[in-house]
Amino acid sequence: MDNFLSDWDENLNSMPYGPLGIIAMRGMDTLGANVNEYLLKWHELQNLQDEEFYTSPGLGRDDFLVEAVCPRFGTGEGKGVIRESVRGLDIYILIDVCAYNIRYRMYDLEVPMSPDDHFQDLKRIIAAIAGKAKRVNVIMPMLYESRQHRRNTRESLDCAMALQELEHMGVANIITFDAHDPRVMNAVPLCGFENVQPTYQMLKALLRSVKDLRIDKEHMMIVSPDEGAVNRNIYYSSVMALELGMFYKRRDYTTIVSGRNPIVAHEYLGESVEGKDIIVADDILSSGDSLLDLARELKKRKANRIFCIVTFAFFTNGIQDFEKAYQQGIISKVITTNLSYIKPELKETKWFVEADLSKYISYLIATLNHDRSLSALLNPYNRIKSLMSRYRAEQAASGIRLI
Repeated sequence: MDNFLSDWDENLNSMPYGPLGIIAMRGMDTLGANVNEYLLKWHELQNLQDEEFYTSPGLGRDDFLVEAVCPRFGTGEGKGVIRESVRGLDIYILIDVCAYNIRYRMYDLEVPMSPDDHFQDLKRIIAAIAGKAKRVNVIMPMLYESRQHRRNTRESLDCAMALQELEHMGVANIITFDAHDPRVMNAVPLCGFENVQPTYQMLKALLRSVKDLRIDKEHMMIVSPDEGAVNRNIYYSSVMALELGMFYKRRDYTTIVSGRNPIVAHEYLGESVEGKDIIVADDILSSGDSLLDLARELKKRKANRIFCIVTFAFFTNGIQDFEKAYQQGIISKVITTNLSYIKPELKETKWFVEADLSKYISYLIATLNHDRSLSALLNPYNRIKSLMSRYRAEQAASGIRLI
């Protein structure tokens, strides 16, 4: 971590692209405030010899947050309004397209905002900027329509069209996290596109919450929930030096239920999971039904504890089934990021662990603002190795009894 921080400090010893401004869309208020706090702290701690060489909120500004709103008319139509000057700023817009907790009035009804509503508001704010900013960057952790990333027969290509819209509106960089299929970046070959993996932060959250893990091939294993998640699970397997197993889903392709083909059976390929702690990593937990089915399949094969690592956990059918599964010993922990809205009742459960990405996003913004390489930030291999070494050292020092 020390090497990474020294590299990052070097990145800041350069001319910023422009004074930094952050617009946190509704639903990203807390994350935006945390990012602003980190950037202000770093700005104040710097021994400023020449202010133009450091991340700055701009002349006469007290912080990095720029106030922007999207008021609605009674019919549900809206508009974007920027309440401060953004001329010459390097703007970063934070948006959570899945923040359904945000509501607005329409025909005297309170309506939750859909991903379409959030994306439309994003375009309104970009339009309100009206080319006055020096550069516009969008940080969209859950990529809009990323699950509709390819065409099967007569279907729309929503994600590709959305990315092209942003490119045509002058967005310079799009930063997303754990895209369902990162190849969708091919839709905007001339636009900056970064697909960030929060692997280090997720493992850090797991190791902080569970102190008795034995991270070796005899006691732990990585299992991919399906063929689509193999690459991210291969990474966990490689960096942690653990065996990899995989499930593949047999589906009924003659039927569509809730927009997808129902799963007929989970078939397992790989080494025995008997007596081992299992990490299952995926990008999205929607209803969570398939993840619970997979956990039951692992338990049938006599797996020990099961830790689910998901970048975005939506729990579209509620958390009752997961609470029941925890009580039955089917799952031990669900680790997810704060990059999308988290139900308040979820934070009260014993099995939920939140990985805070605020500081990491602050690093990304500060580095991009100085127009420097993100390579050290995007490759967490050395940080993960250091994390596991510290974890084992802490276990040895505290005399924790390992299961």
